[in-house]
Amino acid sequence: MKADFIDTENIRKIESRFLANDMIADIVYDKQLVSLVNDNIKKVSMWILIISGILALIAVLLINSSMRLAIYSNRFIIKTMQMVGATKSFIRKPFIWRSIRLGVIGAVLAIIALIGTLIYIDNSWPSLNILADQLMVAAILLGVLVVGILITWVSTFFATQKYLNLRTDDLY
Repeated sequence: MKADFIDTENIRKIESRFLANDMIADIVYDKQLVSLVNDNIKKVSMWILIISGILALIAVLLINSSMRLAIYSNRFIIKTMQMVGATKSFIRKPFIWRSIRLGVIGAVLAIIALIGTLIYIDNSWPSLNILADQLMVAAILLGVLVVGILITWVSTFFATQKYLNLRTDDLY
């Protein structure tokens, strides 16, 4: 059976369809094993999702902290530009473009690592057919690129906004 159809409900449907045939007298399979495997897959999937969420949160916090630290080191330059009369968007623009470049570089490195991992898994276990759905793989890789750019852009925007709104006395 295909993996998509191995759950209790689908197996019951297939079993009733086969039993409707007069040539089939009985169908024997381990019902408890099927339900046990499905329950374990659900539990493992939930834990993998929770751990992935925690790791994603840690990654976002690390990226945010790095961007804030980079902006903090330029806080005097930001305030000097403000005193000369530069607008907030003019001041913010080079910082945001630099962070977008860093986000693209990080996302491209992550995409290369993902592609390498997918190719390794596909060569090691060809029965998994991981690369068979190329549209899904492309969507995930594009999502990694977009999220990498978005996280760095948002972090930089709010970090620069913080220092743009500070008074000169609060810089120290």
